[in-house]
Amino acid sequence: MGAQLSKQVERRKAISAEKKALADLQQNGGSDFPGSDYHPPDRANWMSGLNPDNIRIHQIVWPGTHDSATNDIGIPLVTRPFAQCQSLSIYGQLKTGARVLDIRVQEDRRVCHGIILSHSVDVVISDVRKFIQETQSEIVVLEIRTEFGHDDPPDFDQYLVDQLGEFLIYHDEQVFNKTISELLPKRVICVWKPRKSAQPKPGGPLWSSGYLKDNWIDTDLPATKFESNLKFLGEQSPAANRKYFYRVENTATPQADNPVLCVKPVTDRIHGYARMFICQSFARGFADRLQIFSTDFIDEDFVDACVGLTSARVEGKA
Repeated sequence: MGAQLSKQVERRKAISAEKKALADLQQNGGSDFPGSDYHPPDRANWMSGLNPDNIRIHQIVWPGTHDSATNDIGIPLVTRPFAQCQSLSIYGQLKTGARVLDIRVQEDRRVCHGIILSHSVDVVISDVRKFIQETQSEIVVLEIRTEFGHDDPPDFDQYLVDQLGEFLIYHDEQVFNKTISELLPKRVICVWKPRKSAQPKPGGPLWSSGYLKDNWIDTDLPATKFESNLKFLGEQSPAANRKYFYRVENTATPQADNPVLCVKPVTDRIHGYARMFICQSFARGFADRLQIFSTDFIDEDFVDACVGLTSARVEGKA
């Protein structure tokens, strides 16, 4: 009992020290970067606002959401706080400006986060279709994977094609060099990541797992996550030279050996430092590698930071 208590005291000290380290870094280094003062007048149509004729896919800093379809997961006040990573629906996230979605499913085509279940993935697809039909030039990267510990839903690749076929951008590595206008009227890059089923074939309507990569760091220590994200980002090649998407997730994750197991208070330790992350990527010389930037509980300021840097890239200022 005494050893466990001592361990928890040390954990709290470590968290406090890491929160202070991030606060000090922001005070000393700031949060400004090229485009940081830009605020899109219409976040639901921010790609249209930047002129689709001029934006190449590799230039975009894509605002993404982590565990996107968890806004109404589980039982309110019982299991939801341990699995909820977003407060907005998929449609609400897209209207706010998110353009990369991270969807986890299980064998019955229900959204899940670990063992906690939510609604059918049909709800996600319906929200994506609604948003696509209401806009003209917004491209969405839809990543759907089978959650760890679950089996693949049967015939799920065909389900995705049946539901989204008219909007799907077929796999083609030249997509990264094309402008948004060159992809239209197709609107959705769908990355399907099964656990055991066959990966999507090259040239088909779905993209395989190798086209959306990341380095997941499972920690509740905010400065550790922040610096690890920078380290792995720095090891990538520039986005203009890559033929895959690379994602950085500005999140922190509850740990089983810590008494704070609810998502929001843990991820809030890093949530407010998204702009500083972009600033630090410039300071350390690899801002050109940033591509997908994801968060828990997405908000307008996070979207504006990503869109601002995209605008600066398009204008040749970054």
